[in-house]
Formats: sequence, C-alpha cells, structure tokens
Amino acid sequence: MSGMRPLGIALRRWRMRRILKRHPIPHHIWQKVTRRVLLLRRLDALQMAHLREMTTWFLDRKSITGAQGLEVTPSMKVAVAAQACLLILNLGVEYFDGWIEVILYPGAFRVNHAQMDAIGLVHDEASALTGESWLRGPLILSWDDVDRDIFHLQPGHNVVLHEFAHKLDGLNGVANGMPPLRRGMSRKRWTEALSGAYDELCQQVAAGKSAFINPYAATSPAEFFAVLSEYFFTAPDILKNCCPTVHKQLTLFYE
Repeated sequence: MSGMRPLGIALRRWRMRRILKRHPIPHHIWQKVTRRVLLLRRLDALQMAHLREMTTWFLDRKSITGAQGLEVTPSMKVAVAAQACLLILNLGVEYFDGWIEVILYPGAFRVNHAQMDAIGLVHDEASALTGESWLRGPLILSWDDVDRDIFHLQPGHNVVLHEFAHKLDGLNGVANGMPPLRRGMSRKRWTEALSGAYDELCQQVAAGKSAFINPYAATSPAEFFAVLSEYFFTAPDILKNCCPTVHKQLTLFYE
C-alpha cells in the first residue's frame, strides 16, 4: 500500500482537489456534526482540516443508504464518514479501496449464519448484530448504535471504528488481523506483539479470568484487531497500560 509511484500520488491529489471543489461538505453541517462527535475532540485544527478532506472524499466515493425505511440525512452521512476516516487519516484513501457501500439499519439487525454442531449437522442460527463488514461487499451498521457512540465515548467501544477496522484488515484478501502495514513497519514485530497479546487474552477468557480488554476480542485474530483499534482511538491509555507492545505497533500503523 505504501509503494505508490509519484505519478499515482499526483493523480490521487488531483482527484482529491477536484472532489473538494465540486462536492464540499457544507460548513454548517460539518460544524454541527463534528462538535457532537466526542471521538474527534482529541484532534487539533490541522488534523480536523485533513479529516474534512478525507470525509469529503469518502462521501463522494462511497454510498451510504438506509434500510427498513430509514431516511439517511446529510448529517448522518458525515457522522459515519468522519469516524470511519479517522482510521485512515494518516494511512491514505487507498486503505478503503475495494468496496463502495455502507448500509444503515435503524437499529440492530438480524442475520442468519450456518453453524455446525458437535455431530456435524448444520443449523441456521439467527443473531442480532450492530454491525457487519463483508470482505468485498458492503459494510452494515445500526444507526441507533452509531448515534449512541457519537454522544457517549465508551472506552474500547465504537461500532464505526470496529467495522471499518475490518475493512482495513481485509484489504490483503483475508481478515486475519494483518492489514497491509505502512512502509518501514516490521511484519515480524507486528505479529509477535499482536499474537502474544491475543494468546494471553484467549488464555484469560478460557480460564474464566477478568480479561484486560473486551473478551469479544478473543473470538478471532480479526476481531482482536478490530477491538484493539477501538481501544486505540477511544481509550489509548488502557491499551498502552495493558499491552504496551501492541499500542506501539498500532501507533506506528495509525499515526
């Protein structure tokens, strides 16, 4: 992802300037939304200006539509896009390549998944989700949960960050906790840091002990990376205290 040629970089910058000129976010909408999103309060003026550019690009290139009769307003679109672009603020828009659609449900939505039981029989099981990210397909969110996260900054929890982190993770073709790393980062150090912390978490959860982060992260390496990303942006001190080597790797990646 980091090996773009100068011509490619120049072309992206030209396209970005064109988008900013032709499809700007109205000032009153940007101010109204970003003042409400608690997650963005750590950003300085320069970072906010860059985030606005990235959000403008996102809204031009990605579709955000409602399901089950939900009317999606411009403010709702900006709220989703701005939080999503926080992840790629220092990575670049190419990290959101390969898909085009975000679908908002009014609340938690039900999905059916095939599950195999102990004797090999497959059953359809329904579950209610607040978000789901398909590898090359759409990303789905519950607006109720997105709206809650806007006003209540919960340590280690943000549905937008979680699901869009899955998009970063899947950019290599498989969601396994290994997104395309930035230039100069060591794949070996990343793997050692995250694998070690993941194994420790799985042992704690299996033993019924109190986990150092949300135990849902022990579901898989992909969920571990998504939950880590939530902590990195919503509760960095917690992540740094419990997993300093992981926090260091995520700092190199996201900042």
